[in-house]
Amino acid sequence: MQTIGLVGGMSWESSAAYYELLNRGVEERLGGLHSAKTVLASVEFAQITALQEAEDWDGVAEILAAAAQSVERAGAEFLMLCTTTFHRVAEQVEAAVDIPLVHLADVVAESAKAQGVEVLALLGTKFAMSRTFFTERIARHGLEVTVPDEQHHDELNRIIYDELVHRKVVDDSRKYVVNLIDELWDAGAGGIILGCSELELLVKQADSDLPVFPCTTLHVRAALDRALL
Repeated sequence: MQTIGLVGGMSWESSAAYYELLNRGVEERLGGLHSAKTVLASVEFAQITALQEAEDWDGVAEILAAAAQSVERAGAEFLMLCTTTFHRVAEQVEAAVDIPLVHLADVVAESAKAQGVEVLALLGTKFAMSRTFFTERIARHGLEVTVPDEQHHDELNRIIYDELVHRKVVDDSRKYVVNLIDELWDAGAGGIILGCSELELLVKQADSDLPVFPCTTLHVRAALDRALL
């Protein structure tokens, strides 16, 4: 079993989901008392978010690169960023270490292609939806990625930051997101990317007639495939 390096804290709720899913996954695959070998460096979310809002991406990259280097020194054999938004600096982080990075966008793209889905819609933070760093990486795999109309960005951001990062799951918010998925389906989407870990608390495959691609679950599955070779 390889040791998985995790850079987390964006938010801690997301990191907790990664840790739980990795360990449950190893238990399901190997049985008995088996658990995942992990090294976690957790950054301070408020500090990282303030740098993001100030567009200080060099500052973000410096903090995440240092965290990645610390898990490498601790014995990690490959690296995961437990976030979608901060994949904005994934290439800079990857360049700072000598271990491979399992990039979330590549994992999502491979899963969509395996299901024959060619047009995806991304739900996530306002930042992730309004920038192209994540959608362009997926598009390199020959897929098309859209996002909701801008009028929905603020409300999705509110649901994520005011509710889900605090583990508040609100029925009205679920209805809002499910209705939005139906709109995206009508607009031509063939699958929905749940583009931040916290959205997986709110929306499940049972809530949508479209294929749902939960980023954290897929990222963890790819990590387990690699760690348990």
